[in-house]
Amino acid sequence: MKEYSIGQLSKQCDVKVPTIRYYEEIALLDPPGRTAGGQRRYPPSALERLSMIAHARDLGFSIDAIREFIRMSNHPTAPCVDLDKITEKHLNDVKKRIKKLQALETELTAMLKSCDHGQVADCRILQVLSDHDQCQTQH
Repeated sequence: MKEYSIGQLSKQCDVKVPTIRYYEEIALLDPPGRTAGGQRRYPPSALERLSMIAHARDLGFSIDAIREFIRMSNHPTAPCVDLDKITEKHLNDVKKRIKKLQALETELTAMLKSCDHGQVADCRILQVLSDHDQCQTQH
């Protein structure tokens, strides 16, 4: 069976070595075997697991959500309703963040448009930043 060093795992999954150690520490990754010299040696399943963790993190899932994904992956015949709920909650959170970012974009655009690009003493941007009531949106 092929085994991977921590460096190989890091390179293949594009995850930094300290992050891999952290995932071991918080039990997202099983402790690896070690060589006589104490070097970590990971089985192919660790590569698959780390790849899944990295992808879930890229999608913005929390460590707790990933822990639940891993727990459920050990029960392949169980219904995936719990995973659906986690994903749906995350999607709703993302939509809320997008809405806030859109409001922020609107406000920043309005601030720039209201600035006559004169002197700092008369800068509309500083006026708006100093007085939240002048904002056009709630952000």
